[in-house]
Amino acid sequence: MQRGNQTSMSHFILVGLHHPPQLGVPLFLTFLVIYALTVCGNGLIILTVLVDTQLHRPMYWFLCHLSLLDMTISSAIVPKMLAGFLLDSRIISFGGCVIQLFTFHFLGCSECFLYTLMAYDRFLAICKPLHYATIMTRSVCNSLAIGTWLGGTLHSLFQTSFIFRLPFCGPNRVDYFFCDIPAMLRLACADTTINELITFVDIGFLALTCFVLILASYGYIVAAILRIRSVDGRRNAFSTCAAHLTVVIVYYAPCTFIYLRPGSQEPLDGVVAVFYTVITPLLNPIIYTLRNKEMKAALWRLGGRKVVKPH
Repeated sequence: MQRGNQTSMSHFILVGLHHPPQLGVPLFLTFLVIYALTVCGNGLIILTVLVDTQLHRPMYWFLCHLSLLDMTISSAIVPKMLAGFLLDSRIISFGGCVIQLFTFHFLGCSECFLYTLMAYDRFLAICKPLHYATIMTRSVCNSLAIGTWLGGTLHSLFQTSFIFRLPFCGPNRVDYFFCDIPAMLRLACADTTINELITFVDIGFLALTCFVLILASYGYIVAAILRIRSVDGRRNAFSTCAAHLTVVIVYYAPCTFIYLRPGSQEPLDGVVAVFYTVITPLLNPIIYTLRNKEMKAALWRLGGRKVVKPH
């Protein structure tokens, strides 16, 4: 694989989402509202968990991490997109492009690990209730959470360094709304077959391993729930697990569509990318608050209202 002078490419131009000029302002307002709701919703979850002592448990500690990841993923992508809609500011420096790609894959991979960790937490809570408190101690939770961030860092360092060792000698128009692996591979003036293969194997193996572990955890969980005699107990367990499974499916489906086809140039790719970079971070707090009675009760307490318990 030949290497060129990367420094000759000082900046890139993000083409962004293809749209008629008259839709620039409406799209700006739409994505601005979505971004504001994403930050507020995830920030509210973090605040609620930190303030309410009844939520100081591993499940909600991991939910805090998920909300933080969702906020930062959205913040790494959406502000530059908004600038493109309103100010027609589409230029991003070479270094800025490197940072954006690294940040996105660092956070995305950390979230992938975190979903697996959350499934393992539910497995222990439902299948090993007598040992749960001794296994999921505060120090263990902290170590596991740090492990997700460390794993995301290593993965992103590998992917980013392997992409930007390629020569970029023009053109510099990124036919995407942010710097991501498939879009950058299309700009490289060298054979990218090895990069596409490594992207497919690396991300595919990572996603498949985590997904299989999640499915295995929930296989045991479903079997354990079906053995619960109490109807309310089964309903509460299914409600909590259904929220997590919904979020996992919403996360994995679009990511699989994009990264297992790194050489794709279909127009649909941009729409799918908008879903998992902009919409999914907004959906997560909605799903968890609507499907989780403890979280809803904590939000009422945070608002200073009494929670009415059914008789």
